[in-house]
Amino acid sequence: MDTTAAAAAVTFVWLGMVLAISFLEAPLKFRAPGVTVPLGLGIGRLVFRALNRVETLLAAAVIALTAAGGGPASVAVLTAVAALVLAAQLLVIRPRLNRRSDRVLAGEELPRSRAHLLYVAAETVKVLVLLALGIESLTV
Repeated sequence: MDTTAAAAAVTFVWLGMVLAISFLEAPLKFRAPGVTVPLGLGIGRLVFRALNRVETLLAAAVIALTAAGGGPASVAVLTAVAALVLAAQLLVIRPRLNRRSDRVLAGEELPRSRAHLLYVAAETVKVLVLLALGIESLTV
């Protein structure tokens, strides 16, 4: 398998994980019987911590494969955008969400978070970029 095909495969695995967890598991867990907001937040923190670790590894793999493949600039740009969105989520948005969830888990009642909406927007951008990256990598 050449490096661009491998980059496409890793990209689609990454995309699938984000879709499954962020857009399926995360909203559904709060609809399960008996799941309270604190319980859902606790589960969510564990799941997203694990997802973000795997995403970091997948991003590193895509970056390495893209660099080794010497493909077109479009693939490099899309790779950089996906990595930057992930970095923004990990370094800017997630810490804010973690501080807020700490407060909720400590018993505070807080209004809905705008940081949560920002995270969802970033996830949506990342999904679109990963889809474009996977397709672009396959057409090289």
